[in-house]
Amino acid sequence: MINDVKITPLKIISDKRGKVMHMLRNDNKIFEKFGEIYFSTIYENSIKGWHLHKESALNYACLKGRVKLVLFDNREKSSSKGNFQEIILSPEDYFLVTIPPNIWNGFKGLDKSESIIANCLTLPHNEKEMVRKDPFDKDFNYNWDQ
Repeated sequence: MINDVKITPLKIISDKRGKVMHMLRNDNKIFEKFGEIYFSTIYENSIKGWHLHKESALNYACLKGRVKLVLFDNREKSSSKGNFQEIILSPEDYFLVTIPPNIWNGFKGLDKSESIIANCLTLPHNEKEMVRKDPFDKDFNYNWDQ
């Protein structure tokens, strides 16, 4: 586990017409502030990562498919420095992952069809507050095939 990362169970309300999938409310204790929400899709065996937000917190939920989210902590003063955390996201086990600033993250598509991740950031997207690295960067020494 990585310090300050939070996993919050979410509700799905289903009936014969479809589903309502809750994600984040402003009266929930996990809510900090709203910056932007966007949806990211990923194909099977594709990898999006690594990236880190220096100022924004992220709130991920998987709406469709199955995704392996990988977190890496290299914060100097963190007791979990040097640790990875792997989390499988899917609507079948539906929850919100809140990632504080300065945690590296990336994800890999696991579903045969296109997977969809919703991300609610605490700040509007800004490339200047992000750092990106290649998924196979040797600084991480992470095997995406595990």
